[in-house]
Amino acid sequence: AYRRDVLGFVDFVADDGIDRPVDVDRLHLRRHLARLGAEGYAKRSIARKASALRRYFGWARRTGLIDVDPSRGLKAPAGEGRLPRVLDGGELRDMLEPDEVAPDTPLWRRRRDDAALELLYGSGLRVGELCGLDIDGVDLRRGVVTVWGKGGKERRVPMTKASIDAVRTWMKSRPEVADDGSGTALFLNGRGRRMGTRDVRRIVDERSPSPTHPHALRHTFATHLLDGGADPRIVQELLGHSDVATTQRYTHVSKERL
Repeated sequence: AYRRDVLGFVDFVADDGIDRPVDVDRLHLRRHLARLGAEGYAKRSIARKASALRRYFGWARRTGLIDVDPSRGLKAPAGEGRLPRVLDGGELRDMLEPDEVAPDTPLWRRRRDDAALELLYGSGLRVGELCGLDIDGVDLRRGVVTVWGKGGKERRVPMTKASIDAVRTWMKSRPEVADDGSGTALFLNGRGRRMGTRDVRRIVDERSPSPTHPHALRHTFATHLLDGGADPRIVQELLGHSDVATTQRYTHVSKERL
């Protein structure tokens, strides 16, 4: 997407005979964004295109292609934030308690997928936090998972009974795929290595009856807590948000649902 955004700008300035980044000035960038607005692009799309240009020219400055970054401080109109997508009861049930899975799915994979999805929903983990989990980061006796969130911040989050049971069951099958290179990673892929974000996306794609994203489970976790009357400040701590304003968008989801 960023590549397309930058190439779109390249085509725009080509009309002015510009074919080198060193010849671009701030006016070219502002005219480009203004043209996008006139052509009816959404504010969010324009903001992303501005971000792509800032990243490109920042890279050009660092690598010596240009001496001055014309995009420094370039701003685009902020778009209206989209409300997070929350899974409905049927979608959530199909993901966490599927009636059937592919007949050739190994038992270890079924158990791993169950545990990963239960943690994403039951503890509201980010995908990166889930993939970064080590075995000693999960205290099954106390029902607590310790994760490292954005900015290297550590937080401890309660586990549901379903996720405790699922992780305990997965741990029985983990030795089937673990080898000398597995290390202390809690979740492993079929090669015995730490599970990555693409692996998680594949799990969600296989389990979800409709197109969605792993982060939707985190959105659903937060919204269900607020639906149940949880204090937004508590939800903020559970999610690891540095600003409660980030958490408050889930209150808008709850109001719409009500």
